[in-house]
Amino acid sequence: MESAITFCNHNSLAFSLSRNPSSSTKHAAATKIASLSSKSPNQLLNCSALSSASLTKKSPVFHVQHNSYGGSVRCSVAESTAATPSEKKSQVRRNDIRNIAIVAHVDHGKTTLVDSMLKQAKVFRDNQFVQERIMDSNDLERERGITILSKNTSIGYKDTKINIIDTPGHSDFGGEVERILNMVEGVLLVVDSVEGPMPQTRFVLKKALEFGLAVVVVVNKVDRPSARSDYVVNSTFELFIELNATDEQCDFQVVYASGIKGKAGLSPDNLADDLGPLFESVIRCIPGPRIEKDGALQMLVTNIEYDEHKGRIAIGRLHAGALERGKDVKVCTSEDTCRYARVSELFVYEKFLRAPVESVEAGDICAVCGIADIQIGETIADKTFGKPLPAIKVEEPTVKMSFSINTSPFVGREGKYVTSRNLRDRLYRELERNLAMRVEDGETSDTFIVSGRGTLHITILIENMRREKYEFMVGPPKVISKRIDDKLYEPFEVATVEVPEEHMGAVVELLGKRRGQMFNMENFGSEGTTILRYKMPTRGLLGLRNAILTASRGTAILNTIFDGYEPWAGDINTRDQGSLVAFEDGTSTTYALASSQERGKMFIAPGVEVYKGQIIGIHQRPGDLSLNVCKKKAATNVRSNKEVTVVLDTPIDYSLDDCIEYIQEDELVEVTPLSIRMCKNPKLAKKGR
Repeated sequence: MESAITFCNHNSLAFSLSRNPSSSTKHAAATKIASLSSKSPNQLLNCSALSSASLTKKSPVFHVQHNSYGGSVRCSVAESTAATPSEKKSQVRRNDIRNIAIVAHVDHGKTTLVDSMLKQAKVFRDNQFVQERIMDSNDLERERGITILSKNTSIGYKDTKINIIDTPGHSDFGGEVERILNMVEGVLLVVDSVEGPMPQTRFVLKKALEFGLAVVVVVNKVDRPSARSDYVVNSTFELFIELNATDEQCDFQVVYASGIKGKAGLSPDNLADDLGPLFESVIRCIPGPRIEKDGALQMLVTNIEYDEHKGRIAIGRLHAGALERGKDVKVCTSEDTCRYARVSELFVYEKFLRAPVESVEAGDICAVCGIADIQIGETIADKTFGKPLPAIKVEEPTVKMSFSINTSPFVGREGKYVTSRNLRDRLYRELERNLAMRVEDGETSDTFIVSGRGTLHITILIENMRREKYEFMVGPPKVISKRIDDKLYEPFEVATVEVPEEHMGAVVELLGKRRGQMFNMENFGSEGTTILRYKMPTRGLLGLRNAILTASRGTAILNTIFDGYEPWAGDINTRDQGSLVAFEDGTSTTYALASSQERGKMFIAPGVEVYKGQIIGIHQRPGDLSLNVCKKKAATNVRSNKEVTVVLDTPIDYSLDDCIEYIQEDELVEVTPLSIRMCKNPKLAKKGR
């Protein structure tokens, strides 16, 4: 950061801000430090708890690189990975390469910033058409505007190759982030200049600090009218302290940028015409990979891609030795479980494409073909002397859903894969690349329990299966509870809600009903927006997103992050209204819907085929109600003097995510390639009113 620690002991921590920020900035930081110093010595964090013995040691070395950008790149030389003295003797640094991951909270401009970096590095021709958000190549990513899968690319800056890994910004895909951090020595932490550090920022930063990675903070969108860069930098510094960052990590470099304009600078008021200051900061502040050039081959597989012609492609970073095309290798999960294979093809990432090469040296990120059964977390090692690297660890899932074959009367009309064998094969195939997901057999042979990091994590899988012509049913999401010392514990999350002041009362009431406990509230920006932070059970978050949008007239933004397991919070009622259920099979009519809509809000329009037990609307009262929406007007031979005009309300259009949030214990979502329907679970059917 801009602040370099100059002196500290157990009772005080003074620091200097190198670019003389406003007095309010100094006051905010000083207040934080004062609050820290009031704690006992054992409670002080790493950044502030420097013992007197450590002060007598040689102070950290700083590289200061003056340039033409109106500032200096100033950062400590941080060792990205701790190594013993004996290991350091055999290891060397590669200075011609940098491996970095770009991490951020969702919608903080990370992928747009990568676009500008690729364009300015001349990855594309001047006359080449390039779409926005280049790295979001998946159709689902482009539709939803979020990054789901991590992707590799590389650029050249001066004489250095920079391997860039774009990572997801949503906490439900944290498993992607955790394994990708094994491949890099540093991260670019992108933070919005108005919102500051958000829940996902905290999650990815915590993981990066645990890995001992160097961090460069990029304050993005500084051209926004309500930007508050000083506040954001101070908030980020406080977050580093809270997460027990080391002294070197706390002394991070800050770069201010406008990703959409492709500009960056070392102060928010003086941006260069390009991203030069950002590239300089990466070269200066993120160390090259530490490698054993003459050691035995070791490569940890951290990602898997599939190609119709080449088969499975293993992606990872070479930790030691060299790998050549056609070489015989040993593939290990542990010391005892190894098998032999041969590398048929070898690729590195050049600009935006995979380029074939004959050999790869330690430190570079590469893609390996020819090992048909390779799995994430396995080590490709030397055939004779190779040893496996530590396996990748990811956090446990917190939410589970049941998947079963489609049993509705419309089964097989739209889907290609409808049997339990098709469903089983597809779900277990997902485990090969999705480390944070779990699949187990259910109570019956045609039911499977899928566990993930959150509902979005599982709904992305459901959406992908839809597009692959699968047809199945899913049950409501349930939290995964634990028993510790004969007490029931459940997952809790920190929910952050941005809401305009006029709707704050309705949102606070809604969160309180779901066992939420507010621990922070602050106003920010000139738009009159309030940020509420709650700690609440994951159960209370199920179905909350739609309820909050309704309560705030569509203006609130909800973000959540897993916090930990705590004692069971008690019963939570997530839905006050029942469902309207179809009474019989048939086609809906205008005549029947005209009277049915008086009972609640409808999901269907006239002329839609329905079946008995299908959910066709939301009842305006508690409890379910069966309706005949297929009833036709009685035809008589008596002429009417005038036609009666029937006005129908516009039916509610629920997406897949909305349907999964809506359903309760005795309801299911029927998923087909063309339709999404909800129905009562015939095994748990309750008697309607």
